[in-house]
Amino acid sequence: MDIYSFLIQILNSVQYGLLLFLVASGLTLIFGIMGIINLAHGSFYMIGAYMAFSLSQLTGNLFIAIVLGIALSVILGIVLEWGLFSHLYKRDHLEQVLLTYGLILVFEELRSIIVGNDVHGVNVPALLNRSIPLTDTLSYPVYRLFISAVCLALAALLYVLIRRTRLGMMIRAGASNREMVQALGLNINLVYRLVFALGVALAAFAGMIAAPVSSVYPGMGTQVLIICFVVVVIGGIGSVWGALVAALLIGFADTFGKVLLPQAAGITIYLLMAAILLWKPEGLFRR
Repeated sequence: MDIYSFLIQILNSVQYGLLLFLVASGLTLIFGIMGIINLAHGSFYMIGAYMAFSLSQLTGNLFIAIVLGIALSVILGIVLEWGLFSHLYKRDHLEQVLLTYGLILVFEELRSIIVGNDVHGVNVPALLNRSIPLTDTLSYPVYRLFISAVCLALAALLYVLIRRTRLGMMIRAGASNREMVQALGLNINLVYRLVFALGVALAAFAGMIAAPVSSVYPGMGTQVLIICFVVVVIGGIGSVWGALVAALLIGFADTFGKVLLPQAAGITIYLLMAAILLWKPEGLFRR
């Protein structure tokens, strides 16, 4: 492997890891702060990808489709939390698993009825539809660099939101002691609703910006959900910073595993998870 091919694989690893972080950060917020095991989180990623496909067909512009999709995903998150998830906070995990698994089936059936079961492609915006030449035969797509830059910016904004704002203070307090926050007069139900909507929006946004790269196809949410749970477990439940570090580790392990050990590529990330959990059973970072 020459230096340019190695550089391309590093860039691919970072881009894939940051994209995983967007999905996993929403999952770890919902799981770690609200105590909800949300098996339907991957479906929000799928919904985002299909919204990018459908709305870009209607508007003719992926950026407009993403803005509309974010607004719709926030509304979806608020409605789901109010109508379903708000009743699960004091229920056991089995009921949470049953409800969220049922949502997977509902979303998949709705997807099949509305859009169909074909594989669809989403066009890269003309502004970003170019490549940076590395050698005479190798180049790197600008759109993939755009994905990495957007994910890094969102990671920074998420850090500022949680660590430097009043809402973030309320989120951290609610995660630590829900009853005490209620006793202080804060509307913890509204905080949880906003957290859930944020988690849905992050997963949907990841699906929207990934659609031009990975295409849009049935079952894509289930595939990403499994990897995201691995990220959450490695990073530490409830830790957004841990999700970022774990997602990047998974990105490198998966990308270079497929290049260097193609026969064992399917188990590379699980071997990494096993090794880290043997070292730190609670994950890399505690909440």
